[in-house]
Amino acid sequence: MGSVQADDVKPHAVCVPLPAQGHVTPMLKLAKILHCRGFHITFVNSEFNHRRLLRSRGAAALDGIEGFRFATIPDGLPPSDADATQDVPSLCRFTNATCLPHLKRLLDDLNSSPESPPVTCIVGDDVMSFCLDAARDIGVPCALFWTASACGYMGYRNYRALYEKGLFPLKDAEQLTNGYMDTPVDWAVGMSSHMRLKDFPTFIWSTDPDEYMSHFALHVTERIAEADAVILNTLEELEPVALAAMRAMFPPSSPIHTIGPLAFLAEEIVPQGGPVAELGSNLWKEDLSCFGFLDGKEPGSVVYVNYGSITVMTNEELLEFAWGLANSGQAFLWIIRPDLIKGDAAVLPPEFLESIEGRGVLASWCPQEVVLRHDAVGVFLTHSGWNSTVESLCGGVPMLCWPFFAEQQTNSRYGCMEWGVAMEIGHDVRREAVEAKIREAMCGEKGKEMRRRAVEWKETGARATQPGGRSYANLEKLVADVLLSGGKRSC
Repeated sequence: MGSVQADDVKPHAVCVPLPAQGHVTPMLKLAKILHCRGFHITFVNSEFNHRRLLRSRGAAALDGIEGFRFATIPDGLPPSDADATQDVPSLCRFTNATCLPHLKRLLDDLNSSPESPPVTCIVGDDVMSFCLDAARDIGVPCALFWTASACGYMGYRNYRALYEKGLFPLKDAEQLTNGYMDTPVDWAVGMSSHMRLKDFPTFIWSTDPDEYMSHFALHVTERIAEADAVILNTLEELEPVALAAMRAMFPPSSPIHTIGPLAFLAEEIVPQGGPVAELGSNLWKEDLSCFGFLDGKEPGSVVYVNYGSITVMTNEELLEFAWGLANSGQAFLWIIRPDLIKGDAAVLPPEFLESIEGRGVLASWCPQEVVLRHDAVGVFLTHSGWNSTVESLCGGVPMLCWPFFAEQQTNSRYGCMEWGVAMEIGHDVRREAVEAKIREAMCGEKGKEMRRRAVEWKETGARATQPGGRSYANLEKLVADVLLSGGKRSC
């Protein structure tokens, strides 16, 4: 073990997220919390995302504040200035192939700089598992942050069993549409008995046994057991079976720390309105005009629609959603990213825009957490990414789910069958189904029950993140036992 830093020298945490919106956002929350617990923070963005943040948040957005600095490393992808999420498989492939030497160089620079204390720990995204190698190289502990759900993690860890039983890879592409994907899988370790093949993370929805992302997902989810600590943005009550299965797979030297919901924990620890709280992570410029619309609506009367930072669709699917929203008769706020449509711009017909005048607002991006806490929001039509799922629960808002890829399918299934807060739209989106599900969620008995359950989860999350709560205590244990331990575990 290395020596603990002297009392007058701040511990220094280097935080390294996967450079995608859904990973940067929770890592920045955790970094803010650690800063308020006395850590000097170096937050590492990719050069590509650094430029996007400057465009979306202003030229001074990454100047940092006292004890909280931003740094960059290249991601290995070809240079680009597109205002869009990079291809996720390419991002995973290139960061893991090229980033380690750049991170090591940054750590050397930080350790030789008179402007910051020596690096004492690394908090890396589990998808950036090379952070383990960098930490071992300089002899400091490394905590890995699994930014998705525990049930999503177990979905990936069951890949090997699905392979061994011959359920994947697919025999042919027809199995995606002929009912095969509805095959029940009630035996998966650590998972809901309501699982079907189509509820597992999508990287094995392939006829190719060598599909890169399926093997990459196994690699990073298995390697997390090498970490000095594993961090999850969840709470024990939400995913007890999956968390128990994870703990059974990991050695005692890799303890799991559930510290969610991070939004509530950050509000408890980070002074609101202060300079740390104002540090932002949105890669698209936020449109705040939507709050004027929400402020004029009755409580629970607005459908909020946002497919997250990565989902793409065809313009035909966009039109089905558009007319489903219009025909539902409900007020709605619809976020349409500039890169939402595959290879093109979103095109909505004039007659649709005319039909929603006064009750429908379209925006390019927004501060989602604030929107989901607004009294006017009654239901969230979502892609079921983990950040969006947790933020919806923190707002006490039920969900309509249209998952796109990765473990979003798993989150959607759990939201519907285990947590009682969601309904599925259906993969093959049709306007009639969208309209019917919106009406049921907003006005029906099922919607009332979903709302009641969502409020219960909100209250459970709030208790967990207050002093004396389990997530709050887990944070304290993470800091004291691992991040301030002064050295790496024995290998």
